[in-house]
Amino acid sequence: MTQNRLYFFDTTLRDGEQAPGCSMTAAEKLKMARTLESLGADILEAGFAAASDGDAAAIQTIATEVRGPVIASLSRSRKEDIMRAAEALEPARRSRIHIFLASSDIHLQYKLRISRDEALNQAGESVRLAKQYVDEVEFSPEDSTRTDLDFLCRMVSIAIEAGATTINLPDTVGYAIPAEYAAMFRTILEKVPGADKVILSTHCHNDLGLAVANTLAAIEAGARQVECTINGIGERAGNAAIEEIAAALHVRQDKFPIEHGLDLTKLYPASQELASTISFGPSPNKAIVGANAFAHEAGIHQHGVLSNPLTYEIITPSAVGVPSNRMVLGKHSGRAALRARLIQLGYQLEAAEIEAVYHAFTALADRKKAVYDQDLINLVAQRERKAGLVSANS
Repeated sequence: MTQNRLYFFDTTLRDGEQAPGCSMTAAEKLKMARTLESLGADILEAGFAAASDGDAAAIQTIATEVRGPVIASLSRSRKEDIMRAAEALEPARRSRIHIFLASSDIHLQYKLRISRDEALNQAGESVRLAKQYVDEVEFSPEDSTRTDLDFLCRMVSIAIEAGATTINLPDTVGYAIPAEYAAMFRTILEKVPGADKVILSTHCHNDLGLAVANTLAAIEAGARQVECTINGIGERAGNAAIEEIAAALHVRQDKFPIEHGLDLTKLYPASQELASTISFGPSPNKAIVGANAFAHEAGIHQHGVLSNPLTYEIITPSAVGVPSNRMVLGKHSGRAALRARLIQLGYQLEAAEIEAVYHAFTALADRKKAVYDQDLINLVAQRERKAGLVSANS
C-alpha cells in the first residue's frame, strides 16, 4: 500500500444490481465484469453469495474468468454467509470477503436487536473466521455516519486487531455532509491503533446528492479506497458514480495529486454498456456520461466552444471516451453554431446569406423544440429559391 495510490472498488454488480430495474443475468454480469476489468477497477464486488444460488454461481464464474482485479463477495457477519462467500470465491486469483455489521444504535436496536457488546463480539469473530479463507478481509460498520464516534472507533479497532485489511466507513443512508464525513476519517486515523496500516474506504449513497462530494472529502482526509458504481446506480438514489470521481481527480489534479489505475477513455463505453444491459440509462444532464454532458445549445456557449472548447468544457470529451461534443441547434443558438453546421453540411454562404437563413432559422426554432439537419437544408433551399426568383424578375 502506498499513500499516494487510490483503489477503485466497483460495486456495480452488487449494490448497483440491488436497485430496482438493475437486475442482470449471470451472463450479463460476467460481460460487465470484463468491462470493469478493462476499465481498470482494482476490486470487483461481484455479488452477495448468500443472497441466492444464482448470485453465488455468478460470483464463482466471475472469480474463475476475471483474473485481473480482486474479486469480492459481500457477507453479513454470520458464519453461514462467510462460508458461502468463501466457497464462491475459491477460484479467484485474489479474493476478498466484505463483511458488514450495523454499528448505529438505530440499526442495532430495531434491525438486529442486539447490544453494542454483542456487535463488537460478532465483528471480531466474523473477521477472524473470514481471514482463514481469503486473501483479504474488508469490514464495514454499516451506517457509520450515524454511529456514536467512540463506539465506531471501538468496532474499527476490534476489526483491525482481528485481521481486517480494509476498513470501509459507509454513509449507508446518504446522511453525511462532506466536512463531517472527512472528520470521521481523520478521527479514525487519530484514535484507532493500526488505522494507518490498513486501507480506509468510502461507500457513499446519494440520498442528498452528496455522494461524490463526500467521497472526495474523504480522499482528502486519507481514504485510499472508493466504493462506487457505473452511472451511480444503486440502492434508492444510488451510489457515488465512478465516472464523476475519476473525472474530478483528473481535472483537479492540483487538489488530488494521487495515482490510480483507471483508463478514463473507457468510462463512457462502460456507461453505455450498462445502460443497454439494465432497464434505464443515465439522465441526460448526468455529469460526464449524460447525453447533454458535452452538448451546447446557447449561442454564447456555442460561440465560445467553437473558438476554444476550454471556454465551457473543463475536460475534453475524448478524455472520458465520448466521441465528440455536440452543437444542438435550437431557439437559443447563435449565428456561429448555425454557420458551423451549415459548413459541415456543405454550404459556404456569404455573411448576408447567413443572416437571412439565421432569421428564418430562429423563426422555425421558436415553433419547434429541435431543429434538424433536414430543416437547415430546407431553409437554405428556400433561400436559394427566393434568390432565384428575385434574379429572374430583375
